Formats: sequence, C-alpha cells, structure tokens
Amino acid sequence: MTAQVLPKVAFAPLFLIWFGFGLTPKVVIAALVAFFPIVINTAKGLGSVEAELLQYMDSLGAKASEKFLKISLPWALPYIFAAFKISITLAIVGAVVGEFVAAGEGLGYVINAANIALDTELMFAGILVLSVLGVLMFLAVVLVEQMVTGEWQQEGDSLQATM
Repeated sequence: MTAQVLPKVAFAPLFLIWFGFGLTPKVVIAALVAFFPIVINTAKGLGSVEAELLQYMDSLGAKASEKFLKISLPWALPYIFAAFKISITLAIVGAVVGEFVAAGEGLGYVINAANIALDTELMFAGILVLSVLGVLMFLAVVLVEQMVTGEWQQEGDSLQATM
C-alpha cells in the first residue's frame, strides 16, 4: 500500500542512478505505475466471487485449482481487463516520464526537446503520436478482452435479456 501512494515520478532520477541510462529505468517506471491498478482490481474481482458458488464447488469435491479456473478467474476477468485498460495508458505515461528525466531518444525526449526549443509544432506532433499510441494500445486490450471473454459475455447478456 505504501508504494502505491509514493510519487513514482519523483523516483525516476533514483531509477536512473540504480539502473543506468538505458531502457531498464523506463520499463521499471512504467511497470511500477501500471502494477497497482492491476493488483487492486484483480484482488477485488477475486474477492467478489459469490460464496455460494465456491461452496457448491466444495460440495462437488472440486480442487482449489478447479475452483479458481472454473469460478474465480472467469468471475474476475471483467475486473482484470478493466485494470489492463487503465494500466496500459498509465504505462505509456510512466515510459514518457522516464524519457523526460533522462533519455537521448523516444517520444518523451522529443517532446521535452521541442519544449526547450519552443517548437510547438514538434511538441504537438509528439503528443499526437503518443495519443494515437495510447488509443491503439487501449484498443489492443479491448480486442484481447473480446477474444478471451466474448462468448462468456454474450451468454451473460442473453441471460439478462431473458430475465
């Protein structure tokens, strides 16, 4: 919990000292920013499983792995994918922050250099590319979600329609 409330942007210079000036500090910042929404939503999804379903599986003599794969995981998937949708955009922000702090390349570096040079056209171009990248990554998560849960959600929708 403590790590969630710490300002990760403030740690970017420390990550550069600890991990060097390569790709690693940017990946660490992006992962750290994206990690907590995934953990929190996944825990919420797994914790929201109806106890009666798990008791029913117990009465059938199901193993813990069967209960997880057949009840808990499908139940938590909407929560997990909601977390992925949030985290993918946060990861992009984290990577850009890493590039703002110290990088010789990347979109964050381009935007920062354009800012220093007062080149607003280049700055807006970098922001536009980042925005398109964020939307594409978000849509990729949506596509994966539909591939993984599409049939399950359709069944749920038809059940609600009949009730």
